[in-house]
Amino acid sequence: MARRKRLTPPRADYLEAAAPAPSAAPGPLSTPPIAQVAGETASSAALETLSEEMARARADGRFLESLPLAAVDAAYLVRDRIGVSDEEQAALTASLRARGQQTAIEVVDLGAGRAGGRYGLISGWRRLTALRQLHEETGEARFAAVLARVTRPGEASEAYLAMVEENEVRVGLSHYERARIAVRAVEEGVFPHDRAALDALYAAASRAKKSKIRSFVALVRHLDGALAFPMAIGERLGLDLARRLGEDRGFAKALARALKAAGPADAEAEQVVLKRALRAGTGAGAATPAEGTPRPAPAERPRATGGRRRADLHGLAARGAGAAALRPRCLGGVSQRLAAVAERVERVILFVFNLLS
Repeated sequence: MARRKRLTPPRADYLEAAAPAPSAAPGPLSTPPIAQVAGETASSAALETLSEEMARARADGRFLESLPLAAVDAAYLVRDRIGVSDEEQAALTASLRARGQQTAIEVVDLGAGRAGGRYGLISGWRRLTALRQLHEETGEARFAAVLARVTRPGEASEAYLAMVEENEVRVGLSHYERARIAVRAVEEGVFPHDRAALDALYAAASRAKKSKIRSFVALVRHLDGALAFPMAIGERLGLDLARRLGEDRGFAKALARALKAAGPADAEAEQVVLKRALRAGTGAGAATPAEGTPRPAPAERPRATGGRRRADLHGLAARGAGAAALRPRCLGGVSQRLAAVAERVERVILFVFNLLS
């Protein structure tokens, strides 16, 4: 069995030597060097991660910024909206005045040193215009900046596609406006031809819808400067005009002269001119009768006279008599039942002949 060690009382002189002097003030606890290095490394890594995440969010368009109005170039893209009604713009302006900007616009960072502005407008033209109007009227600081979602610079085709998609969702465009933005994108060199522009900008549209937009392309190319209210042109009238433009080379110039001479004050008056030109048949193509021109009556089919009808019946009766004369030879091996049917047919023919004679 092990012996227990006997505990001895502490020595007083040892405790006095180990204890600090009462007059000495306690100094601060020193941090080990390795802990300081680890803390600085962790802080630097967290800051770097946060910076990278903010950069990715900004590049992906998930970062909203408050931009000065002068920094946004509204003419960066050819707009697809030809015009906005005063009623719609007034409602938007009233909403911005009362509640402020609720939805951000979309811009692309073009880099510093641009005369028109560092950021090119992709979507949100109406909101930007309303904010500029409010700032000019009131001079308030809350209208001096616009809330924007900044995206990374990409191909121009992607910017046009983003603009078209945003307007298709928010406000439906007319066929003329859809065709116009496709034509402008081709003229800007974004797409090589009209078909490529339509396929890229309206990839989600049905084949029938893209076909209608393609028909309106002819109106844009021939009459864009002559039409004052092109957005009001309906689908049927637009397709008729496009068909006529393809058939008649001189129709576009003649129609432009008619529109200039008429000077329509509204969309309804302009459509009257368009429909009148379609009916009049101006140009070098095949003309159609003008309105009010009497049309020749269609030739009536001659009806059979009584003498002709009787002659036909005489021939029918003769053919029946001939068949009756040939019956003994034709029905040599046929049953008597078929012969009786032939006799009844002959009697019916003769009865009809006598009735109509």
